[in-house]
Amino acid sequence: MNYIVFDLEWNQNPDGRRHPDSRLPFEIIEIGAVKLNEKREIVDTFQCLIKPKVYHWIHDSIHEVIHVDYHELEKGIPFPRAIRRFLEWCGEEYRFFTWGDQDVMELQRNMKYYNLLKLMPGPVHYYDVQKLFSIKFEDGISRRSLEYATDYLQLPKNRDFHRALADASYTARILLEIDEACMIRHPSLDVYQNPKSRDSEIYISYTDHDKFVSREFVSKERLMKDRTMVSTMCPICRCPAKRKIRWFSTNNSKVYYSLALCHEHGPVAGKIRIRKTDEGKYFGVKTLRAEDTEAADEIREKHESLRRRKMLRSQEKI
Repeated sequence: MNYIVFDLEWNQNPDGRRHPDSRLPFEIIEIGAVKLNEKREIVDTFQCLIKPKVYHWIHDSIHEVIHVDYHELEKGIPFPRAIRRFLEWCGEEYRFFTWGDQDVMELQRNMKYYNLLKLMPGPVHYYDVQKLFSIKFEDGISRRSLEYATDYLQLPKNRDFHRALADASYTARILLEIDEACMIRHPSLDVYQNPKSRDSEIYISYTDHDKFVSREFVSKERLMKDRTMVSTMCPICRCPAKRKIRWFSTNNSKVYYSLALCHEHGPVAGKIRIRKTDEGKYFGVKTLRAEDTEAADEIREKHESLRRRKMLRSQEKI
């Protein structure tokens, strides 16, 4: 099994929000990667500039950060050839590592644009080194920049940041500071290639929580009426937990919370994130955590705050 630590640089519409291609808001212009073996030893690197097809000039803010101009990119290779070369370099068995959760999704979005998603069947299991850094060295919630983490661990900075291979190299060095046990306990799942039917829905049991990814629905309302989506089962004993606070949303209808009670393992904190597909449909990602009193207290606080706001609004109407 190869560990592939990769980073992407991408461009966007140089005119800002005017006339963007909705199918490809971010066009990948560089892939950089570091390959580690199962002993977590660095054995190879990969770097490739990609010739743009959609956005033919570099957005000003991106040019300031990555210092690549259009003439340099014109010497690159087309994305279809680049992605095939990259995946061949990865080897037969590999697992992705990235800094943050966006690169895996954007890689698939670019592949979809060129009808190449069959080369990377989803959902994609990977490891988010940014998240692992937070879990290992901080509070597990904060998300730091790559340069911050590099400085925190006092790693040498011998390359400029914001180039794909350089950032992949820094990410690989940070990964080596995180023990494998921590890494294995906290995998990530990208659901850009979401389930389309009931049979393809995803159930995953981790060491401390369960995750469920639903099929597609035509509306958020139908999604939140699905019995499987709104069920609350204890992740430890698999018994139905009694609902104490029904599913509710605070400031928007993209995230819902609930609180249930397992007679044996205590509070079960629930969270549903609603995602919208490129085709305008909806699916949900549900997380259930047991024996997490801190999460349970946060949900109670959110629910009480929502109740107070509703009460104030009703009083203002009188």
